[in-house]
Amino acid sequence: QVQLVESGGGSVQAEGSLRLSCAASGRTFSGYVMGWFRQAPEKEREFVAAIRRNLDITYYADSVKGRFTISRDNAKNTVYLQMNTLKPEDTAVYYCAAKQDHGINTAEGEYDYWGQGTQVTVSS
Repeated sequence: QVQLVESGGGSVQAEGSLRLSCAASGRTFSGYVMGWFRQAPEKEREFVAAIRRNLDITYYADSVKGRFTISRDNAKNTVYLQMNTLKPEDTAVYYCAAKQDHGINTAEGEYDYWGQGTQVTVSS
């Protein structure tokens, strides 16, 4: 089992920045792909970004490419999502997720473990 706890959400004005953190405990963190997903009100949950255990292999949704950066610190069992130039349409609950590293996957059904989510609200 892997337990995931997100933090760092909050309210920010458009063009602002936030950094989300996800602390993992349980099985070996470094062996997992870590992903971020989000769910806006009345919308389905969608993929945001993911990072493989090799720190330089990342993947982003087109909607956040160039604005968001995913990173991880395997020594601290933590994955981060730096969000810059935030837009009102980024408002959502953001979830951290983990899957064994057989490659990056954007489908939420491929992820085995999920955090409880953290709210991000961007005002115009």
